Amino acid sequence: MRKTSTMWEVCDKFTGNRHSIVAGLLLLSLIVVAPGAAFAGKKKNDAPKNVPVIDYSNIVWPNPPAIARIRYQAFYAAQKLSQVETPNNKKQKWMDRLAGTQATSDGGKVLFQLVEPYGLAVDSKNNLYVADQKVGAIFIFNTETREVELIKNKIHAHFARIIGLAMDDNDRLFVSDPGLHHILVFDATHKAEDVITDGMVEPGSMAIDRENRFLYVSDVALDQVLVYDADSLKLLRKIGTTGRNHELTTPGDFAKPTGVAVDQDGNLYVCDTLNNRIEIFDADGKFVSTFGKAGDGPGYFARPKGVAIDSDGHIWVADGQQDRVQVFNQQTQLLITFGGHGLLPGQFQGLVGIATDKNNRVFTSEMYPGRVQQFRYVTDAEAEQARKEREEQRVKKAGAENKGSAPAGIPAATPAAEAKAPPSK
Repeated sequence: MRKTSTMWEVCDKFTGNRHSIVAGLLLLSLIVVAPGAAFAGKKKNDAPKNVPVIDYSNIVWPNPPAIARIRYQAFYAAQKLSQVETPNNKKQKWMDRLAGTQATSDGGKVLFQLVEPYGLAVDSKNNLYVADQKVGAIFIFNTETREVELIKNKIHAHFARIIGLAMDDNDRLFVSDPGLHHILVFDATHKAEDVITDGMVEPGSMAIDRENRFLYVSDVALDQVLVYDADSLKLLRKIGTTGRNHELTTPGDFAKPTGVAVDQDGNLYVCDTLNNRIEIFDADGKFVSTFGKAGDGPGYFARPKGVAIDSDGHIWVADGQQDRVQVFNQQTQLLITFGGHGLLPGQFQGLVGIATDKNNRVFTSEMYPGRVQQFRYVTDAEAEQARKEREEQRVKKAGAENKGSAPAGIPAATPAAEAKAPPSK
């Protein structure tokens, strides 16, 4: 077992009290997010009024009294009810059937909702993009207003099975489609402007090195990571050995690589899924190191599917089989873990994707409940400041208590007594 840092605490599960409290919160929040499903059989006049706002601020990791390093914020599952469209006829349109949407009983309105979300990306305006292979659309959530736009199959582009998303610094969106064996490139207005096909068979997850201008693409059929020029879109090189039927275990090779991420130094992190490890390469594609092995203990993996890097360089790994997220430092020491099978906030069902953004937010995608969860990473600097403030408050409180209590048997001097005292010689 690896040595863990004293700044973080490992917390695999919620406490018993938190299970019961958060379960109630989740049930209420599901009603708030998807009221059409909960009250489909009621009239408008029977709709609930003054629905309470759910407070997620107390859901943190590690548990108090430790300094919080991860805060639960929200989840995304569907369009707001006010956004749903009304078909021109009672019969559901073929596009709606293709997208996996369902007509509610209130006027035949159609609600687009997540079914099997996978890839995640965030643009410069803090909008969250989610690729849903089952719906056949890319959901674009405004994380402030919760409004949703969609890039739809057969309307804005042609999709077969979309998996990965990546966003460059000009808000160009890259969408991998292993069903069509290519990557579509959309401009900032969401119009398809280019396609990448060279060298790929089943493109999956993607990451962009904005400094070195590399586009990394994992290909599970080839057991390789493909490296493209992010501007010219030309294939530059391939990492790993292909043609070995997912059986290679040698460092620098892969068995069905999935999630990829890039740190501030240009190092590449790859989820080597069948080998249950993370492999690290430098910007030239040279193997650096690897960590992790098969198991269910702290620091072990069982089919890692997603990887992301936060602003302090910590490595976040989403474990698909164990439905948990583990966070490591640059020395690959385990810092904290959270999750487990379930539908409560911070639990997962079919965890596949994870992404971070410039605002220290962390997003995770789950395939079975059709949900994306949002967390807030508390940076090292913020945690240190919180520690200082807590220590100052402790010292201040201790000083006030000492000042208010005099030693037993010695009365405190009064102003009158001080005035009558003879002058010292």
